[in-house]
Amino acid sequence: MAGRVAVIGGGILGLAVARRIGQVDPDATVTVFEKEQDVARHQTGRNSGVVHAGLYYKPDSLKATLCRRGVGLLKEYCAAHHVRYEECGKIVIAVDDSELDRLADIESRAQANGVPGTSMLDAVGLRRYEPHARGVAALHSPTTAIVDYPAVARALREDVRDAGGSVRTGAEVTAVDDRGDGVHLGLRVRGTARVTPNGNHATASRAGGTVAEVFETVGPFDLLIACAGLQSDQVAALTGEDPSPQIVPFRGDYWLLRPERRGLVHGLIYPVPDPRYPFLGIHLTRRVDGEVLVGPNAVLATAREGYTLSTVQGSELRRTLAWPGFHKMARTHWKTGAREILRTASRRAFIAEARRYVPQLEAADVVRGPAGVRAQAVTRDGSLVDDFVLSINGRIVHVRNAPSPGATASLAIAEHIVSKVVPEPAA
Repeated sequence: MAGRVAVIGGGILGLAVARRIGQVDPDATVTVFEKEQDVARHQTGRNSGVVHAGLYYKPDSLKATLCRRGVGLLKEYCAAHHVRYEECGKIVIAVDDSELDRLADIESRAQANGVPGTSMLDAVGLRRYEPHARGVAALHSPTTAIVDYPAVARALREDVRDAGGSVRTGAEVTAVDDRGDGVHLGLRVRGTARVTPNGNHATASRAGGTVAEVFETVGPFDLLIACAGLQSDQVAALTGEDPSPQIVPFRGDYWLLRPERRGLVHGLIYPVPDPRYPFLGIHLTRRVDGEVLVGPNAVLATAREGYTLSTVQGSELRRTLAWPGFHKMARTHWKTGAREILRTASRRAFIAEARRYVPQLEAADVVRGPAGVRAQAVTRDGSLVDDFVLSINGRIVHVRNAPSPGATASLAIAEHIVSKVVPEPAA
């Protein structure tokens, strides 16, 4: 039996894990701790909203297996909880003959992964799906979808609560102490988050006498599962885990098509990705709210949660720059990094990349859109970690890396994690 369980992180994965524990062990008491004042404030709420079908991933990898399982679970979940889910379809375009071999490799992977309905298109065929797109060939994936991930996260939160669990927002985990009687957590509680009766705490007041922060200790817990996303390596460090891989944050900026130009894109238009990188490149993405995103780029963020150029966290930036893996990565990929910086500085350069696929697109057709930060795990030798990484040490579990398609696969990842640490009751 799971007993008392703590989950760190109120993104889609942490909430999916908390829900799954309640399904497997209804007697468990589950508490989710989220440092922000609401759920889905970071990667879950700042991505393009795509439900990936499983085109790109190496067959039999954890990514491929959990993505395909996750798509089915997510589609069913959205139908049951009245969350909009739209199979708008996706085309991956080869703009010239040099990309045909890589496109054929993606088709082979899609078939090996069991992605339904994919087909290769010629230059004429791709325009049946995207009349304004151009290329020498394309792979069509009719079941690639779009969804409102923050709405999914909110539904998961209610599932956790309905099962008797709790979701504490404004509660940042700052210490983890694994003692003989269980795991104890130190919290920095902000805003109106409630202090539990057994908490040991001190208060700090801001001007006017209102409480700004409360420091609290909670526990013991029989099991701790950390799904901390952008802060996953820092939370792992609280328990003495290996510092590798370290999170190197990459900001992704988007532009939005003006309403009168949204007709240029019917579904999802993607490039053939560079196999050296886990990023998929600048693409054009229709969202469930009707808006069309162009992007993202990928530039080093100056803060873990740095969604603007002006957001700089000196301690976080110094930590990134001091990581040996960062220097090795930068030496290997500096030319690509320079191109990404150019696109960041110049709207024309940014849109020129998207024009390779939609030639009618002009710089004047877009306005500044949202930005997200990707938690890219980088090893000590400079390698970009591509697959999911899970570490289990006794009663503490860390999700060290859950990149795209992490949101797509969240319900399946939750099944996978919980199956490792919470035995299902005998029938």
